[in-house]
Amino acid sequence: MTALPTLESTVQECCEPTSQPALDAEDAKRKALVFKALADPNRLRLLSMVKAEASGESCVCDLTEPLGLGQPTVSHHLKILVDAGLLHREKRGTWAYYSLVPGALDDVAGMVTKL
Repeated sequence: MTALPTLESTVQECCEPTSQPALDAEDAKRKALVFKALADPNRLRLLSMVKAEASGESCVCDLTEPLGLGQPTVSHHLKILVDAGLLHREKRGTWAYYSLVPGALDDVAGMVTKL
C-alpha cells in the first residue's frame, strides 16, 4: 500500500483593518428596519402613491382600492413605513392621513451610499 503525500498548510496573516469604521450593531439594526420596510412590493407602492399625491398626503381610505387589499392590511403596511421613519401619520376623526417624512428618501439614498 502506498502512502498518500501530505500537503503542508500555509497560514496567512490577517490583512490590515480598513480605515473606515464598520457599521455598529445599533446603526445596522436601524438601517435594516428601513430596508426591510422597503423590501415589500405593497409598501413600495404605498410609498410611491403617498409621494405622488398632489396634496402631499393620502387617506388610508384612498389607498386600499388601488392595491386590492383590505383596510387592515393596508394599515399594517403603513404602520411599518411609519415605524421605519418614512411616513408620518396624522389621525383625523376616524381616518388616518399619511405623508412622506421630509428628507426620508434622501436619507435612504444616503444610507445606501455610506455602506
